[in-house]
Amino acid sequence: MAENSTPLFNTFARAPLRFERGEGVWLHTEDGQTYLDFGAGVAVTSCGHSHPHLVAALKDQAEKVWHVSNLYEVPGQEKLAARLTAATFADKAFFTNSGAEALECAIKTARRYHYSKGHPERFHIITFEGAFHGRTIATIAAGGQAKYLEGFGPKAEGFDQVPFGDLDALKAAITDKTAALLIEPIQGEGGIRVASIEFLRELRALCDEHGLLLIFDEVQTGVGRTGKFFAYEWSGVTPDIMAIAKGIGGGFPFGACLATEEAASGMVPGVHGTTYGGNPLAMAAGNAVLDVVLADGFLQNVREVSLIFRQGLAALKDRFPDVIEEVRGEGLLLGVKAAIPNGELLMALRKQHLLAVPAGDNVLRLLPPLTITAEEAREGLRRLEQAAETLTAQQAPKAAQA
Repeated sequence: MAENSTPLFNTFARAPLRFERGEGVWLHTEDGQTYLDFGAGVAVTSCGHSHPHLVAALKDQAEKVWHVSNLYEVPGQEKLAARLTAATFADKAFFTNSGAEALECAIKTARRYHYSKGHPERFHIITFEGAFHGRTIATIAAGGQAKYLEGFGPKAEGFDQVPFGDLDALKAAITDKTAALLIEPIQGEGGIRVASIEFLRELRALCDEHGLLLIFDEVQTGVGRTGKFFAYEWSGVTPDIMAIAKGIGGGFPFGACLATEEAASGMVPGVHGTTYGGNPLAMAAGNAVLDVVLADGFLQNVREVSLIFRQGLAALKDRFPDVIEEVRGEGLLLGVKAAIPNGELLMALRKQHLLAVPAGDNVLRLLPPLTITAEEAREGLRRLEQAAETLTAQQAPKAAQA
């Protein structure tokens, strides 16, 4: 093996940080440094690091049974599915290992629905520019971004893309082959771009008019991230199918595809499956997360802390217009559109021991655990202020020379 090489695939440009433990919103490195985590594993650690209720639930299940496969009934699945469907639009749930697999299930569910109704030609799904739906062959086709498609052969058939928020282009794209519309209520990787309530309502109306299914990708926006259990609740628009993951496991890898009884009617025995999906460990984690997120007052606290963030970020934007151009998002799914390359802002924050996540459109995502306190939010804003002051000071000599 060559010097400085790694036995891992070279598909990640990893930061030179090694975390060995965490508590709540804090992460500790092997060499004793402490970081404020506003990345949450890309919106995954919804309940923070080492949440005692999640830890206890996993320990308890680990001492019983880890895996039996879906050849048998898994009681935790029945419990979690009942809780998810009771709290959402859905009637049915299918558990997966990841968000991408939840999207794969959503895509197959939509196609199978029309097939079962005698319309196999209706398999096209319309998606929106800037979307990110996963890394499988189908989901990179759904996302439509050239950087993810390049080098993997022909794009999977059946995905038609239109500009985000362009209703006229959407109407023109609907044909007798269209099966569904697929959208993130807030684009995450795309730069925390929020679909307007009016636009989402138009999508629902178009689906009803043309007999299409409406699919929401709430992998990043779901499970309390926006201050509601799911982001679609802000608009009052209910989908027919929804893919979820990330926050539902609190750090344990799993996802789910939720659907109405009608939308899932084509998913009969034998047409879809999974070996690991919904295993007892995942279900223990998911049920423990819901214990936390659905507890009285939890989502209200997310909204209250979000308000502190929004007000603080707005003040920083006014003070540092050469660093922060715009503040975006809902709840604790927030984005700062940088006035400088977002990588420079990311590094400045890291020097303040504050972790964030880059996104498209020159945005930096702020995605703290949903358990963050008002005091911790203010500490994060203080570190962001210090980073902005440093960047502004660095820019002053350059401006004077210009």
